[in-house]
Amino acid sequence: MTVSTTSAAVHITPVVVKTFYKHFKTKGRKYTQGDREAEATDDVFFDEAFHIVKAFIKLGTNNTVESLQAFTNTHVPAPYWAAVSPVQIPLFSCNKAADLLIEWFGPKDLKHVVGGEKWWQVRGMDGIDAEWVTEKAYLKENMMVDKKLSTTDANILKMDHLETVMLYVHGGAYFWGSINTHRYQIIRFARKIEGRAFAVNYRKAPQYPWPCPLQDVLAAYMYLINPPDGALHSPVPPSKIVFAGDSAGAGLCLTALTVIRDLGIELPAGAVLISPWVDMTHSFPSVMKNTPTDIIPPHGFIHKPSPIWPPEPAPKGQRSRAIPTQTNPPPEPGHADTLNPSSSRLKEQVNQRLEQAVEQGRPKDEANIVNTADLREENVRDQKGMLRHSLEYQDGPDIGKPLPSSCGEAGSSTRDTHTGIEDVLSTKLWEPKPPKVLMKDPDAQPLELTGQIQLYATNEQLTHPLVSPVLQSSLGNLCPLYIIAGDGEVLRDETIYVAHKAANPSEYPTRLGVMREAHRQKENAEKFTTPTKVHLQVFDGMCHVLTVFTFTEAAKYAYRSIAEFVKHVTSHSAEHLVRNPFPEPHSPHAEIDDPTLPNYSEKHSSRRKSAKEKPLLTIFKVSSDKHKEEGGKGEGKLPLSPLSSTSHQSDVALNRENEEAAKEEEKHADAEAESNVKMSEPASKAPEEAKVSDNSGTAKAGDGDRSDEKSASEYNSKSGQTDILGVFMIRERVDIYGKVRPMEPTGEIKALRIPPQEVGVIKEDPVMRWLTGQELWDEKFKRQACRVVDKRKHYERKYETLVGRARKNGLELLGDTTKPHPLRRTSTISFGMQGEVLVGRRWGPLDIEDEQPPPSAIVGRRDNRESIAMVKKAIYYTAPVTHKTVPKRGAMDIFKAAFDTEDNLVKAPSQSASEEQRPANIVPIHGLRMWQGILNYFVRKSTAKAAHGKKHIVDGVHTVSQTSG
Repeated sequence: MTVSTTSAAVHITPVVVKTFYKHFKTKGRKYTQGDREAEATDDVFFDEAFHIVKAFIKLGTNNTVESLQAFTNTHVPAPYWAAVSPVQIPLFSCNKAADLLIEWFGPKDLKHVVGGEKWWQVRGMDGIDAEWVTEKAYLKENMMVDKKLSTTDANILKMDHLETVMLYVHGGAYFWGSINTHRYQIIRFARKIEGRAFAVNYRKAPQYPWPCPLQDVLAAYMYLINPPDGALHSPVPPSKIVFAGDSAGAGLCLTALTVIRDLGIELPAGAVLISPWVDMTHSFPSVMKNTPTDIIPPHGFIHKPSPIWPPEPAPKGQRSRAIPTQTNPPPEPGHADTLNPSSSRLKEQVNQRLEQAVEQGRPKDEANIVNTADLREENVRDQKGMLRHSLEYQDGPDIGKPLPSSCGEAGSSTRDTHTGIEDVLSTKLWEPKPPKVLMKDPDAQPLELTGQIQLYATNEQLTHPLVSPVLQSSLGNLCPLYIIAGDGEVLRDETIYVAHKAANPSEYPTRLGVMREAHRQKENAEKFTTPTKVHLQVFDGMCHVLTVFTFTEAAKYAYRSIAEFVKHVTSHSAEHLVRNPFPEPHSPHAEIDDPTLPNYSEKHSSRRKSAKEKPLLTIFKVSSDKHKEEGGKGEGKLPLSPLSSTSHQSDVALNRENEEAAKEEEKHADAEAESNVKMSEPASKAPEEAKVSDNSGTAKAGDGDRSDEKSASEYNSKSGQTDILGVFMIRERVDIYGKVRPMEPTGEIKALRIPPQEVGVIKEDPVMRWLTGQELWDEKFKRQACRVVDKRKHYERKYETLVGRARKNGLELLGDTTKPHPLRRTSTISFGMQGEVLVGRRWGPLDIEDEQPPPSAIVGRRDNRESIAMVKKAIYYTAPVTHKTVPKRGAMDIFKAAFDTEDNLVKAPSQSASEEQRPANIVPIHGLRMWQGILNYFVRKSTAKAAHGKKHIVDGVHTVSQTSG
């Protein structure tokens, strides 16, 4: 059974009943035992929603990847009170983004790390699906627009006056989810920021693996700031754009920001990262410890075999997905062999391949069929020996330096018989060896991963900084970041770590192996040393992407605080944000420690004493005095001193601030009573101030004209604000009611004590958990795996027939060197529209023979429906510029299509559900809409409960006011 509304209902209904019974049984036991400790699951609505989401994701793992993608990428109509305008980001913007990535990687990395510069630019659709989103109440209804425009197009013009734009990148583990699954969250964000959102439906893995999604996110940004001719929106200044995303989408946002920074393009005003997935190697403790309290499946994302995934539907031997290592490093366990090798490493491996070809009696030009696993070495060391040996070379200038003794040296008598091999031959035969696993037992022999563990990227690519941004050599010089995570989620530790790494570039260095292997990383570590402004919040008891549970008090607080951040960074100049990167914190600006103020030492001492009583937030600051002592050299290398503020607001006072927010919420269709903490209203927009930025678009403290500083000071004086000088990080925890408290010192956080050399290293426990689950699935779906093998063979035959007939019908490519087929002709009988060559389409699936796309990428495959649909569209409908002709379909093609359920006579074949939205059923009932209905029900219940206690809250406020007066 595929993932559908019906199957989801059948699977989830017992979970709802079981959770309901178990919930009240647990609460009864807590009551009788006198346990008064509050937990998130004490709320029956959250308890139910948590288990519903968890059960749905588990259902997805028992089905194929394509089935889950199709369900979550089904078009769902927007609610009547929202203005949602679909658009397609054109190939013009896609190509601009491609040019940026080509420049970032460089020719060598494109060949060895990415697999080429063409394959990831090929797409089935003629652009990227996206949506403009806002509230209808925000539209400029009196605006005159062309009557020929559709309502959705007219709405784009009517929302163009809204300056603030949130570029939202949805989550879904890089392979499922869509703008449909996240639309209600995005609408809520648009309403709260009083602006508009732009959501992008990027291509997803495994059909479109890394760097395809990254290209699409960059294309969305280019589309906003530099719209092509015909776009209905005006160019949006980067200072009015905030990136936002959850999970995989947040990881993509952070990665895109580093590319934008590296290339000197102006950065957006800020970014909101919700539970960002930034470490694809799973090297942090919470990945193993928090599984029971999170919605992520216990064995990770493994799926029923299909023609799409996994690349190997069935193992070829016992535990063949992970085997004892066959080779020594380089480099240490946790890496693949060098992705971008030196000439000496190329020659070493090529010599091995050629020798094996001769031993097996094959011609040397067939050496490339030798599999990497066949490249074995004698005297393979245990893990302790490997690490000791690799450390001897970690400071060497050549990462590809061949190992002595058993590994042989380039130039030795046994390996130097082919020293005249041309580089072309070397690069053609080069393959990185499988990544090794860091074992808990140092005397054990490491495992090598031969099965792909992540859908997003190959095992060899997982440690690349554009795949796992936690491994960026520097996350400094970025725009202000607001980062949130749930304390109960598996990604908690990497979220905490990446936040501190951004705010403290010099304190959390990247291990040397990554620095040597990845292009640009050594240069970036030296270039980007200015701390990024970061506001980190970790929410008690919450799971992955807490904003999904919109009815909880914690999520309501998160939405409000995100909105305050967005409005703050888009409402002030860059120069102002250098001094005030965050909205007014939970304590007044004047109460925040500032070492530049008079009597600082005395005040600081007294506050330290009282901080133990009721501290509200923890702030990292630049120590100006110590900086002066050291001569003020080196931005970003300044010592840190954690300081605590003692400003405190009573619960009643905080509720008083919420009253106005509740009134505003009630005006909307999904009004909610907000009876908890609300961040104070953002300051009204400051007078126009000069923008200050360096060549990467990142604001820098200390720059700018003094007159600007004076005007800013005058403004702050009039508005009652005081600049918060030197603050670059706020660290907080948030309880289940939305109340904040300071985060514990960094020395008490286990995630921050992990040595840099262990970050981004593939470790034994996560691998064994994945391997156990994969073996269970291999046994459970053994027959399905056999059918998948037969299906793939069927599609391969279908592809050969398709291309053969296209050649006969007149297909010609620019690179053709063979003579035209004698039977080639253009049919006089055709059905459907004649295709065209699109100037914006640079490449097609028939143009990548000289490249090596990842095994799962459909552009390089011919054994599944989606690959054939892509090829068919490129041949007959919208062809790339590499096609000389667009043939018509002949009579025989039309006849066969009439009996083929996967073909269509009147339009181009539907593309992969990882890219193209699926049309809704005739009956407009879909699981996504049912989920929203459940959320609305919970919201109404919580609203009624809050309204019941509102009178008591107001009375309490009045009592406190009279007492304090």
